[in-house]
Amino acid sequence: RMTEFYVKVKPDQDKYRIEDGSFPTFYLESKAENGRANSELLQRLEEILGERPGIISGHQSRRKKLKTDLPEEKLERKIEAEY
Repeated sequence: RMTEFYVKVKPDQDKYRIEDGSFPTFYLESKAENGRANSELLQRLEEILGERPGIISGHQSRRKKLKTDLPEEKLERKIEAEY
């Protein structure tokens, strides 16, 4: 069963970090050009989740809808452990 979830991204930051909010906010070092920030987001999430999520929508937006095969509870625990 696929789990869908939302994240916010803030590209072109001095340092990578994640903050809690209405959605997890990923502060990314990559610029939002040529898909670089999306690539960094997916790579960082793969390191956290142990699998690479897919982007459903928001490829060119700061708010993105993603999907993963992880159960929702496990997904939330793994992301919250990174705050």
